[in-house]
Amino acid sequence: MLLLAMDTSTPAVTVALHDGDQVIAQSTTVDTRRHTELLAPALVDVLGAAGADRRDITEVAVGVGPGPFTGLRVGLAAARTLGAALRIPVRGVCSQDIIAYGVRAIGVHENMPFVVATDARRREIYWAYYEPDGRRVLGPQVGAAADVAASVPAAPGLGAIRAAGAGALLYPDAFAAVIGPEYPSAADLASALISDAVPSGAPEPLYLRRPDVAEPSPRKSVLTSLRTAH
Repeated sequence: MLLLAMDTSTPAVTVALHDGDQVIAQSTTVDTRRHTELLAPALVDVLGAAGADRRDITEVAVGVGPGPFTGLRVGLAAARTLGAALRIPVRGVCSQDIIAYGVRAIGVHENMPFVVATDARRREIYWAYYEPDGRRVLGPQVGAAADVAASVPAAPGLGAIRAAGAGALLYPDAFAAVIGPEYPSAADLASALISDAVPSGAPEPLYLRRPDVAEPSPRKSVLTSLRTAH
């Protein structure tokens, strides 16, 4: 098998290949505004590093957010396009779950529950609450970091909950401790799916709120405006 994993729900454009035993190639670049420009070269790079062709891919996995509309849709569109072109399955995974898997992988949770928090802009975060074993029990939700502590039980012996993710780094005063990782990793996504450590589903986006940019409303004709005035 050859699983291609990717996530663009945060500033990290991350891609990895997993052969069923281990991650054999990966690429991660952090850039807030260049998801579209970076993803295609990253896909080419990991395939080249693995000595593989896109026709060797047997499955695609993609982070479905939550995340900002513009970045998130880049990875989802690429995953769906590859799946349709190659006629292979595409599975979506909550991007918060990918970070939570990374927390467990690097062993920083110390048998404590934790929150995963990513930047939602507008002075808010996307967040989800996890048990020490990485099981998500609340969220994902969007809101102010200062309100999270009131929404989840405090970790035993701590005044507030521990948190991973870039959102926690932005608002450290809201949490007892900030732990890693900062962004989702496609390598973690692939490994988590191979080991059945995270739930998966359809590659549908988790936006949680409307896009920052709204479609323009239809223009009113001059005649309509004149009639309304009279």
